[in-house]
Amino acid sequence: MKKSEVTRLNILQKAFELIYAKGYQTTSVDEIIATTQVTKGAFYYHFKTKDEMGLAIINELLKNNFKETFIEPLQSSENPLETIYQQVYDILMENDFLKVEYGCPTSNFTQEMAPWHVDFTKALNELSGRWENAMISCIENGKKQGTVKEHVNGKEVAVFVMSGYWGVRNLGKLENSKSVYLIYLKGLRAYFDSLQ
Repeated sequence: MKKSEVTRLNILQKAFELIYAKGYQTTSVDEIIATTQVTKGAFYYHFKTKDEMGLAIINELLKNNFKETFIEPLQSSENPLETIYQQVYDILMENDFLKVEYGCPTSNFTQEMAPWHVDFTKALNELSGRWENAMISCIENGKKQGTVKEHVNGKEVAVFVMSGYWGVRNLGKLENSKSVYLIYLKGLRAYFDSLQ
């Protein structure tokens, strides 16, 4: 990796850490520069604006992590409902990177930026669409294998899981506790039991 690529990646990673902890709107370019220890000129060499950098965080950092965490586990599942449940459980309860007090990075970006920035809306919608489509495909495969009831609508399941996940991440952030996650997971388990 070239020195300029290393610098760019460093800026994105450090900026993401700040933004995840503090929020996008309240994190300034000056704070990002101070944290990354690059010059203002180096920052603006890589990113014309803060929003360009924010979009790069979504498109270059979050997409890769999203693919590994949210998409790939669903692609070769023999028991889709168990796989989706375990995925959500692991993300909520076992993932050390995602902090309860900071919520979900994608949800945070959505709340802060999607209402007023069309490029953020597009990038974030693409991320959520990938997870939704991966779940739908997973459910449809389960229907073919006979592990999911034939009448189950994959899109309904996906929307239910995703909205519950993002909602419970926000509740966890408000309470600064994972206890609410356990309530959601118990309800998710009961819901999935009814679909088998």
